[in-house]
Amino acid sequence: MSRSDFFLGIDLGSSSVKTSLFDSASGKSIDSCTYPNSEMEIISKKDGWAEQDPNYWWDCILKTFENLSEKNDFKLVRSIGISYQMHGLVVFDKNNNLLYNSIIWCDSRAVKIGQRAESELENSILKNKILNSPGNFTASKLRWLKENRSEVYDQINKVMLPGDYIVFKLTNKISTTPMGLSEGILWDFHSDKLSEDVLEYYNIDRKLIPEIVDSIGNQGIISDDVRDRFGFDNDVKVTYRAGDQPNNAFSLNVLEPGEIAATAGTSAVIYSVTDKNISDINNRINTFLHCLNSKSKKRNGLLLCINGSGIAYSWIKSVLGEKSYKEMDIKSENINSSEGLKFYPFGNGSERLFSNKKIDSHFIGFDFNKHNNQHIIRSVLEGISFSLCYSIELLREFGVNVDTVKVGNANLFLSKVFRESFINSSNVKLQMFDTNGAEGAARGAALGLGFYKTPGEAFKSLNIISEEKPNGKNDYIERYMDWKDFLNKLN
Repeated sequence: MSRSDFFLGIDLGSSSVKTSLFDSASGKSIDSCTYPNSEMEIISKKDGWAEQDPNYWWDCILKTFENLSEKNDFKLVRSIGISYQMHGLVVFDKNNNLLYNSIIWCDSRAVKIGQRAESELENSILKNKILNSPGNFTASKLRWLKENRSEVYDQINKVMLPGDYIVFKLTNKISTTPMGLSEGILWDFHSDKLSEDVLEYYNIDRKLIPEIVDSIGNQGIISDDVRDRFGFDNDVKVTYRAGDQPNNAFSLNVLEPGEIAATAGTSAVIYSVTDKNISDINNRINTFLHCLNSKSKKRNGLLLCINGSGIAYSWIKSVLGEKSYKEMDIKSENINSSEGLKFYPFGNGSERLFSNKKIDSHFIGFDFNKHNNQHIIRSVLEGISFSLCYSIELLREFGVNVDTVKVGNANLFLSKVFRESFINSSNVKLQMFDTNGAEGAARGAALGLGFYKTPGEAFKSLNIISEEKPNGKNDYIERYMDWKDFLNKLN
């Protein structure tokens, strides 16, 4: 291969699409594009529902391709990697037409279906095979369609996750991955195969599940239409596919047991790699397959998610009429604390941390004589960071040694107040790296093509930006304990 080998990484979020062009010679992204500039619409037809139009996802990806291909030679792109919002459901008819909007990750409509499944499935299946309650995940969403939209369900030919849909749009090939099936609660960890137990319980025909391919490796050649429209070379393949949270960990070179990644985008997540099949009886921690899992080298990811993170910060920006996140961050730094004002960011659907309860978002402790916009902004940042601290407490209960957390230089971790609050309330060291999900997907594409022979080679050029440690003061710990006291009343 020449020195000018490029790899394309797509990060499909629920707020935007980011596409990154990675240069193997420099080991860095040389260009990127995010679209749209404003956040994608989340369609909420009823309380607790959340849908998006997959056609719009594809339109956004095409916009990023147009932008990047105008400035860069796509003939040099060797393969493509995809990161995508997890747990969503996409359904096709026999002609590969969409039948319904995607029911996305923060939709709560299938909670009762998952609860019923948990009560009726044998405990040995939950604990030893699928490692999770079916909960509000993809399989339960599919069952919801069967029970409530039979006219749609009866036409389904194939079911997919959001990333599977993007691979189809790129290659005209329908497939899914073991990692994707695990996040949909359709994977048997004990037998290392598709879960027949869940399919049988939900009465889902095996024929609806696409061909299963590896997450890292050849997943199809891009179509002639895509190739010709953007000037790709012949035989460009999709060679990497992962949900956004395992991909975030992958992007940060979090690959071995005990390593921990975090993010605070639309949702906030703590993600820890393990070589064990761990099941939380209370379903606060979810276990999914990690990127480099294999039969000879088990790699699972323990995931703790807070649905309301960046979406809460975006909401408060809109409500307060603030001009930019940067100005909000500065305002939060101009005061030493939120002075007793507490925020609980649980207003984006049911929360797994609380066994799929919907406890809603709250401000507590307003004082009209004292609090202003600065206190509100700071309380939101602290409340989200305290939610991550709460997640870390749960990990520690499971015996995970949480000493160092790795993050990318993106989202709420760009805020000094957010980092400071998280580090000191959680008592962890924070390492920030110069990367993001789109770049990670591009590195994954290079690894999947065989350009890089090992993960170590793929991440040789990954640079650390900063390392921060707790300051030794107890003020954030005291604030966190006060925050948690009221949380216990909500839960």
